[in-house]
Amino acid sequence: MPLRETGPVSTPVGIHVRRAACDATDAHDVSHYLRPGTLCLPALPPLALYVHFPWCVRKCPYCDFNSHEPPGGSAAVPEARYLQALRADLEAALPLVWGRPIISVFIGGGTPSLLSARGLDELLSFVRALLPLQPDCEITLEANPGAFEAEKFAAYRASGVNRLSIGVQSLQADRLAALGRIHDPAQARAAIDVARRHFDNFNCDLMYALPGQTLDAAQREVEELLALAGPHLSLYQLTIEPNTVFAKYPPQLPDEDTAAAIHDWIEARMARAGYRHYEVSAYARPGFESRHNLNYWTFGDYLGIGPGAHSKISFPQRILRQTRLRQPASYLEQAEAGRFVAESVEVARVDLGFEFMLNALRLADGFAPQLFCDRTGLPLSQIRVGLEQAEARGLIERSPYRIAPTELGRRFLSDLQALFLPGGGTG
Repeated sequence: MPLRETGPVSTPVGIHVRRAACDATDAHDVSHYLRPGTLCLPALPPLALYVHFPWCVRKCPYCDFNSHEPPGGSAAVPEARYLQALRADLEAALPLVWGRPIISVFIGGGTPSLLSARGLDELLSFVRALLPLQPDCEITLEANPGAFEAEKFAAYRASGVNRLSIGVQSLQADRLAALGRIHDPAQARAAIDVARRHFDNFNCDLMYALPGQTLDAAQREVEELLALAGPHLSLYQLTIEPNTVFAKYPPQLPDEDTAAAIHDWIEARMARAGYRHYEVSAYARPGFESRHNLNYWTFGDYLGIGPGAHSKISFPQRILRQTRLRQPASYLEQAEAGRFVAESVEVARVDLGFEFMLNALRLADGFAPQLFCDRTGLPLSQIRVGLEQAEARGLIERSPYRIAPTELGRRFLSDLQALFLPGGGTG
């Protein structure tokens, strides 16, 4: 279930989680969330901020993210109005997170590198003014090589961005064309060069098992990327997602054996190159793991602003999830009336075990059992049946100090996660 580097993990296809709508008349009525509830969290988890930029120059045929082509082209992005709406969105959400420090900021999309240098500086300025960022806060900006200007990225760095995530996807012209990308290999290499000059920490996304790709061709691409890239790589298999152009007109992808051979070779090659495979699709040199994404996988909190952004906010006795209005036009229109939230729900106690395991099982090192108790407010016995079944099937290893997926569990991650659905296991 690999993902490119961006927002929180979605639920695997075919897995459904119940949601209970909150009965508060105001989604930001903090008094409602502070009332007695069904949980008892010993402490609130770390908090991150996700900022969504919904526009792209062109929608890629494989993309199921909330991204849109501006009707008038990329030059027609309503930057000033959008920044004003984002600030109002953040101000409206402040009562939910008042005083809590921010460990990381991720500006994703879409193509956030379409923002002007002045616009990005304005965004980070009001974020700092409204939220207490930790001194070592990781601030990541997603960037497309087709919207990459050296001078602008130097300005981004000066504004406080300290990590880039570059959507390379391929270094071959025919593969990029098949993926509908707007950049060519030369632009991808130039973008990596700019990143190396201005940033100590950056990620490159690369896809494999592309239409017509052989094991040998995938190996050549990874080898070239290793010669160019920085301390973090996201390497993930192309999958056909519902409601995409590729779903309607599916390309001919490599067979399962070829895709598995590419995956196995990548894992071994990255280890030899000194990268640790710490999460399903993420490889990093020691100390360069994405703090923002690690917060997702360890069931930390995140506040999401912008169209379609998701939030998970913990309170001492409940956990809240919110989703912002999805369509950019509706989001901007409703922002003028101070309305941003499309859905606000409290996670049911019975679903928390699955929600935690959905995320934590993505980590190669797994998690300490105490973390489950700290982040859910529940005893580990809540997921006893799932743990026993997963261990019996060889999908996890567990001790008093660590619960982690085995190699088999990582290969069949969705099956492993499904064991922790309410009623997913049998006792």
